[in-house]
Amino acid sequence: MGGEEERGYTPDPLIASDIDAYLNQHRDKSLLRFITCGSVDDGKSTLIGRLLHDTRAIFADQLAALEADSKRMGTQGEAIDFALLVDGLAAEREQGITIDVAYRFFATDRRKFIVADTPGHEQYTRNMITGASTADLAVILIDARKGVLTQTRRHSYLANLIGIRQVVLAVNKMDLVDYDQATYDAIVADYRTFADGIGIGHFTPIPISGFRGDNIADASDAMPWYHGPTLIAHLETVPVDADADRAKPFAMPVQWVNRPDLDFRGFAGTIAGGAVAPGDAVRILPSGRTSSIARIVTADGDLASAVAGQSVTLTLADAVDCSRGDIIAAAGDPPQVADRFEATIVWMADEPLIPGRAYAFKSATQTVSATVQPPKYQMNVNTLEQLAAKTLDLNAIGVAEIATDRPIVFARYADSRTLGGFILIDKATNATVAAGMIRFSLRRAQNVHWQALDVGRDDLARIKNQSPRVLWFTGLSGAGKSTIANLVARKLHRMNRHAFLLDGDNVRHGLNKDLGFTEADRIENIRRVGEVAKLMADAGLIVITAFISPFRAERDMVRAMLPPGEFVEIHIDTALDEAERRDVKGLYAKARAGQLKNFTGIDSPYEAPDAPDIRIDTAAIIPEDAADLIVDHIIP
Repeated sequence: MGGEEERGYTPDPLIASDIDAYLNQHRDKSLLRFITCGSVDDGKSTLIGRLLHDTRAIFADQLAALEADSKRMGTQGEAIDFALLVDGLAAEREQGITIDVAYRFFATDRRKFIVADTPGHEQYTRNMITGASTADLAVILIDARKGVLTQTRRHSYLANLIGIRQVVLAVNKMDLVDYDQATYDAIVADYRTFADGIGIGHFTPIPISGFRGDNIADASDAMPWYHGPTLIAHLETVPVDADADRAKPFAMPVQWVNRPDLDFRGFAGTIAGGAVAPGDAVRILPSGRTSSIARIVTADGDLASAVAGQSVTLTLADAVDCSRGDIIAAAGDPPQVADRFEATIVWMADEPLIPGRAYAFKSATQTVSATVQPPKYQMNVNTLEQLAAKTLDLNAIGVAEIATDRPIVFARYADSRTLGGFILIDKATNATVAAGMIRFSLRRAQNVHWQALDVGRDDLARIKNQSPRVLWFTGLSGAGKSTIANLVARKLHRMNRHAFLLDGDNVRHGLNKDLGFTEADRIENIRRVGEVAKLMADAGLIVITAFISPFRAERDMVRAMLPPGEFVEIHIDTALDEAERRDVKGLYAKARAGQLKNFTGIDSPYEAPDAPDIRIDTAAIIPEDAADLIVDHIIP
């Protein structure tokens, strides 16, 4: 593909006559964000290199103008260097690696583009999700020699799931099949059958060669049978529905609140949908309080109105409580609030989903704790079958119910990417383990309401003359938890305190007799005990629990159920060899013999508390003294 002379290109005359006018014209161009995806070695990076190469002449005047403007403004370090764009691709080839998500910027006279180059390997599906989350269009590449592959289907399914409605089917490497029309037609027909099955109603097929440049910027002489647009021509003209979000009801997640002083209190964020103007009535969610917009503040001055996509600071006419994580929305058409949902989940971690475990749930600026129920089904992207599943493994796509620990503001993902999308984060590692899309709230979440009671937990604690506590004993089997917990219960009883002991073995004879000892069952065991302990604390009792409770996440889950300071974590710290030496119940011997699976300390881990409220070293203190220490801690 030739240079400026071969293309008949002439620089925009505005560059010489009015650089500011040209830069303003450039800034006003529409922006298309798109993603390239497909299977391994389908030619994504080569295609992007070709797009950059073939638009270099088109973009030459922009580069010169922006560089001149950078020098004029004294910001040479910010000037765009085309070579740097290509060097990133070269670095990938030289190092034999694939960068997780590589973003490239280029432009033509008609439009600006940001393209996300994502890996084709199945284990990097999470990176494809990252790139697709902000894309308007997906370029699905197919190697003409290989046809539609599993990863082609996976990426197409995910692109449609994410909400991308503009799809280009780029049948690449046509030069390696001698530009054969029959091969191209067969691939398009095969893909159309699959696309119809997943709800992709329209896509634009284009036969290309990224290596040779066929049908990238110029029509290919080698394929006279193709009469459609070139790839760049299509990217320049495909409609970007920028008005779609603006037509929705107004909603803005509050990202941060200006420090209040005597004169100003503003709420900053990016408008997720709709438009807003001073005087508009708004509702603060989830509290439901109402007010109206006083000002729309920006660094360049106040605005008369603002629309979806703009970052602004809003001030309210009334001093209502509003903080990060709240949503300011149109008073007459606010989003929904609920705490239970059905959602589609794309699992992105090497470790599988553990149903019942508490994960951090982040949607827009809201972060809460959430648990995921066993999946209703997992989707087979090849056959589109709904398969039974107890968990989700790396790259699996499934549908499951999610419960959050408090109500959040949401919309269906189909209605709002911002308020309908979420990620799940492992609380122990802070790693993002899943991305999800809310399908709808569960009916029971809307119909079940908290019943206010005339006699509350404070009243019940007052007549007992004590402060509620949950004394949570944790440690290995044989550490001495039950022994010390029993001594604590006896001492509190002698002091006329109202206490109750929940022992791990005893609870499994009744409430939890349906649970085994898999990781998921252990989590459910602790969740149920935590809920019972919370109810007992609400009754004003001092609750003593003696459970191995091996996982930090579940102990933290119970702590989060209670008011601050009410959960007392007590680590009965006993070395494994000492606990095994005691082996009162003979459990370690069975575990060592392979007769007892998932036994803590042998073939299932124990996660010791990082900073327990009380640590009892059983090698240094006898049980009676340990009980005295614990009682003194809660009753000075």
